[in-house]
Amino acid sequence: MRARPAFLDDLAGMAGGALSMVAGMREEIQAVVRGAVDEALRRLDLVRREEVEVLEDRVAALEAAVAAMERPAPPAIAEGTPPADA
Repeated sequence: MRARPAFLDDLAGMAGGALSMVAGMREEIQAVVRGAVDEALRRLDLVRREEVEVLEDRVAALEAAVAAMERPAPPAIAEGTPPADA
């Protein structure tokens, strides 16, 4: 059985190191891009989806309260007057 040449071991080590370096670069690039996008969004003064959903819920509740206030009150029935459906 022949032993593997040291050259191949060195080559495999270099390839592994290169792959590790590429993976590290990828993570670094993602972090830089994420930071740049976050900064751009901050400058645009945008709101998050959760904030919009909370606001939508509050507006819906206020609209329901206003609609309830705008409904006409039922007419008062005078004492001794029979109801209309009797």
